[in-house]
Amino acid sequence: MNIDFNKGEGLVPVIIQDAVTRNVLMLGYMNEEAYTRTRAEGKVTFFSRSKNRLWTKGETTGHFLHVVDIKVDCDNDTLLIKVKPDGPTCHTGTDTCWSEVNSGRTFFIEKLAGVIKDRRNNPTDASYTASLFRKGINKVAQKVGEEAVEIVIEAKDNNDDLFKGEAADLLYHYLILLEAKNIPLDEVIKVLESRQK
Repeated sequence: MNIDFNKGEGLVPVIIQDAVTRNVLMLGYMNEEAYTRTRAEGKVTFFSRSKNRLWTKGETTGHFLHVVDIKVDCDNDTLLIKVKPDGPTCHTGTDTCWSEVNSGRTFFIEKLAGVIKDRRNNPTDASYTASLFRKGINKVAQKVGEEAVEIVIEAKDNNDDLFKGEAADLLYHYLILLEAKNIPLDEVIKVLESRQK
């Protein structure tokens, strides 16, 4: 990775993003030494302009930022670091430095849709998903119908764990059906957005 530390007098801005929620958590700065330590230890270390020293985020609170991925921008002078935070990121105790709640796991659905596409394009005998694609659209559609009935049945009971399990099954099979129909989830979301008033 070729990072240009010279443009900013030895510092580059670093955007910290939650790897799961994709929310932006904070902005900090790194010099080359902070970057090297971050890579070596797997925890984000910044250069503090006010303290004029390196500091590892979480060194006093225990709320470390564990590195998942590091990217440099097109000008080689800004970093995007995707992390798994141990707790609140801001020194005020909030999830982000903009007082936003860091929640939402819907990005996982995109990842799961990618796995489903891969099972269709690179099938194996051991894959349940690939076996549904082999059986054709009628079988996939039938599975969605079965799962829909099962979630309705569980909705009438008071067992939240069973209901969540059936909800997950329905969502999974729905994603398989979308892939079988060659319709990206984004296209369905666009329809929902068009209906919002």
